[in-house]
Amino acid sequence: MALAAQAPTTRAHHPGARHPREVPMPRQVSRRTALSGLGALLLTGATGCSGSFLGPPSTPLPVTGSPQPTPRATVTAATGPVVVPVGPQRVVALDTAELDSAITLGITPVGAARAAADHGFPDYWPASWLAAITYVGDIGSPDPAIVAALGPELILGNQTRDGAHYDALARIAPTVLTTTTGYPWKDNFRLHSEALARQDEAAAVVAEYARHVAQTVASIGSAGSGGKKISIVRFVEGSPTVRLYGRQSFIGTLLTDLQLGRPDAQNVEAFDVEITPDQLAKADGDYLFHATYGDPAKSPAAALLGSPAWQALTAVQAHRAFPVGDQLWFQGIGYTGANLILAELQRFLGG
Repeated sequence: MALAAQAPTTRAHHPGARHPREVPMPRQVSRRTALSGLGALLLTGATGCSGSFLGPPSTPLPVTGSPQPTPRATVTAATGPVVVPVGPQRVVALDTAELDSAITLGITPVGAARAAADHGFPDYWPASWLAAITYVGDIGSPDPAIVAALGPELILGNQTRDGAHYDALARIAPTVLTTTTGYPWKDNFRLHSEALARQDEAAAVVAEYARHVAQTVASIGSAGSGGKKISIVRFVEGSPTVRLYGRQSFIGTLLTDLQLGRPDAQNVEAFDVEITPDQLAKADGDYLFHATYGDPAKSPAAALLGSPAWQALTAVQAHRAFPVGDQLWFQGIGYTGANLILAELQRFLGG
């Protein structure tokens, strides 16, 4: 077994109100237990790697007055070649994908940005792992003074969020940006691993994910759920529309990997499709998973989850509509987030 936002938004997890006709999630293993078990399994298969996966990750050393020279390497980022120190320990992560990559590869960032509506970093990580990370500002608007004060050796981000800040960030430390976030998360992880000099660990992570996918596909197929159509719905604070996630999204790639079908409205080569409340029938599927970013009372979730239109959905009537964690399903962009979602999908669809 193995163990996330995307381009327009990444926000906090405030589960929407559950409609009386919805049923609770299946009993879950705690995420701490899942993380520990997955880490142990990967370490078993990664003999020879210099680091570990799903640590707890290492804590960076403090800045000293006389840093020792370190070897350098060049990686090709969205902005072109970037010279980075080999094996950096003091890393700043400017989005949730970069945070997932660093911790998955055994490095605790010294600083990280978080989604504007969040009160903390993504909650699928154990709080003890996050305690040493300094908040450097909201995603898309980091505070350069806070970043600089942390003395980073490397900054990880993406052009979608931080292209406008690149010059200021690059003056602080080597800054490696991917072009975007979300859909190309596997390619982005590869670049992160190169910048962090953790390619061997990354190869073990990728291999373990492939094993987990195969195991989950087999489990779902054995339960008779292999041909089901999966609907992914997100309500967003302050938005009057409902967001349906397409194939070119992080969660969309996971469903593709699991060979699961999608409702027609979501079976599109796009990040998402936004619908108005009167089009709610387009959100239907054999299974429906929904989350709310921000305050449900300030999103369509407040009205729709108790509406006749919601009750009329096939998934709701069949007790197959489930609230899920926004910080994991939509912000957990990376291999740890992906593996935890696979584990949840197996419980929902595999029995």
